[in-house]
Amino acid sequence: MKNRSFRVTLALWLVLTLTIWNLIRVWTSITWREALNEFSAQPAAAITTTSGSLWTALGVLLLWSIWKKKAWAAKLLFGATAGYTVWYWSERLIWQKPHPNWPFAVIVNLVLLIFILFTTKLLSREAYE
Repeated sequence: MKNRSFRVTLALWLVLTLTIWNLIRVWTSITWREALNEFSAQPAAAITTTSGSLWTALGVLLLWSIWKKKAWAAKLLFGATAGYTVWYWSERLIWQKPHPNWPFAVIVNLVLLIFILFTTKLLSREAYE
């Protein structure tokens, strides 16, 4: 079996990190539901639980598909990246107070999008080799 390229390994670690992050969001929103509701945290605990659960499930599916070198993993990775970007910025702009670090967030987001774009091309090629 051929080893994975360094970029694919980095993409796996990125997906794993975001999956664990969303799993922690789910656990926290369930465990601290009363406190979050008491202080009117935005978004509401139910929204955080639902979105975290969906992103965790998608992350697990994505990890498995990349690990098994499924042909559709590249499309799923690209779609998940686009969806996660839209969700992140929607949540940030709708529910959160304005942050002074928005240029940093934009730059990091663009760098990650470019990285994922090039990695999806590599994943597609590796899946068929």
